[in-house]
Amino acid sequence: MPNHLSSFLLLVAAVLSALSGVPALVLPRKSAAGQRIATGLMVVAGLVGLTGVVLVFLRGTDAADLSWRMLGSPLRIVIDSMSAFFLVPVLAMGALGSIYGLRYWPQRDHPENGRGLGVFWGLTVAGMILLLVARHAALFLVGWELMAISAFFMIATESHLPEVRSASWVYFVATHLGTLALFALFALFHRITGSFELRALGVSEAGLGELTAIFLLALVGFGIKAGLMPLHFWLPSAHAGAPSHVSALLSGVLLKIGIYGIVRFVGFLPEPPVGWGGLVLVLGCISGVLGVVFALGQHDLKRLLAYHSVENIGIILMGFGLALLGHTWNQPLLYLLGMAGCLLHVWNHALFKSLLFLGAGSVVHACGTREIDRLGGLSKSMPWTAGLFLVGAVAICGLPPLNGFVSEWFIYLGFFNGVAADEAYSWLVAGLAAPVLALIGALALACFVKAYGAVFLGAPRRPLPDHPHEAPLAMTLPMGILAVCCFAIGLFPQCVVPLLQQAISGGDGGGLPDALPLLEEQTPLGSLTLAGGLLLGLCLLLLVAVVRRIQWRDAPTASTWSCGYARPTERMQYTASSFAQMLTGLFGFVLRPQVHLPGIRALFSRPAKFGTHIDEPVLDRTLLPALRRIKRSLNRVRSLQQGLTHHYLMYVAFMVVALLLWVLPVTSVLTRLFSR
Repeated sequence: MPNHLSSFLLLVAAVLSALSGVPALVLPRKSAAGQRIATGLMVVAGLVGLTGVVLVFLRGTDAADLSWRMLGSPLRIVIDSMSAFFLVPVLAMGALGSIYGLRYWPQRDHPENGRGLGVFWGLTVAGMILLLVARHAALFLVGWELMAISAFFMIATESHLPEVRSASWVYFVATHLGTLALFALFALFHRITGSFELRALGVSEAGLGELTAIFLLALVGFGIKAGLMPLHFWLPSAHAGAPSHVSALLSGVLLKIGIYGIVRFVGFLPEPPVGWGGLVLVLGCISGVLGVVFALGQHDLKRLLAYHSVENIGIILMGFGLALLGHTWNQPLLYLLGMAGCLLHVWNHALFKSLLFLGAGSVVHACGTREIDRLGGLSKSMPWTAGLFLVGAVAICGLPPLNGFVSEWFIYLGFFNGVAADEAYSWLVAGLAAPVLALIGALALACFVKAYGAVFLGAPRRPLPDHPHEAPLAMTLPMGILAVCCFAIGLFPQCVVPLLQQAISGGDGGGLPDALPLLEEQTPLGSLTLAGGLLLGLCLLLLVAVVRRIQWRDAPTASTWSCGYARPTERMQYTASSFAQMLTGLFGFVLRPQVHLPGIRALFSRPAKFGTHIDEPVLDRTLLPALRRIKRSLNRVRSLQQGLTHHYLMYVAFMVVALLLWVLPVTSVLTRLFSR
């Protein structure tokens, strides 16, 4: 066992997670003890699993064969530095989200679904752990389905709401479309290797056609789980309808399982052609731009954050696409910087997006609404939540000195080096992709100025159903830990660079570019720390100076904007929709907003409302209309199903005759008869 200590610890973490919700099932529905036991077990599982991860980074890869065999080969688990890198957010967020749920979704207040949510939370985390260490197709699919089905039940927690039921079933269908692609992927793997072991393929084992088929199946199957546009159609409604700590787990962690699958299985393939990297880079650019554009048009705070997940998945894939192109062109520096940006953004997005969803959950917990245009002025009554949400907002915009800047900076460096590279087309690809990344950052900044200003600044635009109050410690503590991690990576990136280097070079992929350089030698990390520290210190000094100036002068309270009105009201503020109107108008050809104008048809008209709505581009505009057309077409043949037995016997007789005519050599018999 000491030889496989990391494997043992991670399997223990998976078992503890899977069993964490069981004690609550034997205790009364309104008992808080079961939820506390589940949280304790999740925290222990996180600590045990992270210990195993640390051992992998210190000792190297740990591989072990389990005692069972399936489909002719042993069930093998391997924890290398790539698996360990992706395990960190799974284990950390599994514990922190469970702590948050103690007060956000207490079992005594939710006796009808609190116990089920705890059970499926642990099963989802256990499935992700199992999946990340599996090197057998059957074991991988067991972890995949455990994660997928448990996440379905978590999304459907409030199944009494029609929109939640719809969102959960759309997710269920989408995730199993991905599973079908994985079945085809593993079948093709088995055809090439002769076993269901997941390993790197040799150059001579498969032709380019088979390798391209594996690449496309991995991109579709895992791309659905990652939320890659246009395969993201399940994501906005699922993240908006789930409890907020579930949304944090889905967005911050579960989406990265899709990224892991793409990185891992494409890494199994030798010598990627230039088309693979180009396709991934283009899809990343599309997801990044359209994700943030659709986020700008949202009125629901959690739905806005969900579209930003699509945006950040695009940024991650932009880095991975750059790495694939660097591999193809044998440009080690491009590969290194692209993979560094891709993998570090996996961690960074897990941190700041989980922080933002937990902050949104605190807002929902305090105000009872997610509608941005009803909120406002919450920084006065919820200062801790406002401050922590601001940290996440600055981080997701890629601004220094927070962590989002570092990973995007690596990708920028890769693009800049691509422009200067000797390869014929690298300057063109990098020169076009770098402005796209800059556009994504600018639009994200505008979107979060809108979201933060409308939610936390000003005054409530409409009466709130509940009096806003600050979130309790069990909710702010996980948010604080995530915010500290955002600052730590942003100010001291050199602490995570050795782990990045191990994850990049320690996988068992199909080969790396020649002479892979050291990341710390290619990037001025010390200067980044110095500049970030100076910027943070300057911001703190400016904040202190402003606060002291206001206190010393005893500044009077007055309205900041009245536009000539003697008594302005809260309704005269900018709403989130009006703030973003110019930008959404620029992208109106993509957003295609539906405008609901007030109709005034009398001298003394009743109160009217103005509103806009933006459909989901894939689900609402493509898939659902297509399904409705298919349903109408099938309704035309419903007359054949009359419920009469003699009709069905006639159908059977017709089918038997048709099969006999098809099987028997009728043509040759008729030819012989007439020839006589």
